[in-house]
Amino acid sequence: MSSHSFTPRLTLADLRKLAATRKLAMLTCYDAAFAATLDAAGVDILLIGDSLGMVVQGHDSTLPVKLEHVAYHTAAVTRGSARPWIVADMPFGSFQASPEQAYANAVTLMQAGSQMVKIEGGEEMAPTVEFMVRRGIPVCAHVGLTPQHVNVFGGYKVQGREAAAAERLLASARALQDAGAAMMVIEATPEPLARQLAEALQLITIGIGASVACTGQVLVLHDMLGAGTGRRPRFVRNFLQGAGSLEAAVRAYVDEVQAGRFPGPDHVYAASG
Repeated sequence: MSSHSFTPRLTLADLRKLAATRKLAMLTCYDAAFAATLDAAGVDILLIGDSLGMVVQGHDSTLPVKLEHVAYHTAAVTRGSARPWIVADMPFGSFQASPEQAYANAVTLMQAGSQMVKIEGGEEMAPTVEFMVRRGIPVCAHVGLTPQHVNVFGGYKVQGREAAAAERLLASARALQDAGAAMMVIEATPEPLARQLAEALQLITIGIGASVACTGQVLVLHDMLGAGTGRRPRFVRNFLQGAGSLEAAVRAYVDEVQAGRFPGPDHVYAASG
């Protein structure tokens, strides 16, 4: 019997209750050892992100990640943790063809231990979200900078700065909420627009380079620990610096997020850049 067999894993209802009193802390996670560390430090939500393509596999984008990769890492994270809500990314090409394709692939991730799947995209994904939710699969939407669209965007660029783009983003967010998404990641979106989204939507909003007004925040684990090379996005802060240990670094992140102190003004984007 595992040591954490009696710890109840958080539910969506639990997350909503917590969100009424404080912000939610979310981090990406890819293995059992880190899952245990993040759990002990009080992280509320673990995301098995397709960012694993970059930070684990060494690719220069998330596009090469396959469904079986995410399922493998989801199973490891689930075994290593007891309390956090588990969200698994649906990788590029695993959900765009049809709602039926998305559902079949989401089942694989749920059977690996995920409690929710995350899909990137705007209003065009609303029918897919509705199809999955009606069949028992909770969905986290992902709007703003959606890394799987990097080749369409022409790079990792802040989204929604022009008035028409902002309107499209708002319309997409509403459509995804209406379709039944219970959570939404808002990435690399100007602070005023992200705040508008966070205040207008009823679902759980998770910011990354968005706004402290969101229900919670997420960072890629390796970014939060200062691991790796290359240019850091504006929204990243190295919490390991001066922390003394991994768990202390994660606790510092959790404390800053839950108290609404992170992100600060230095970690969000202005309306014009």
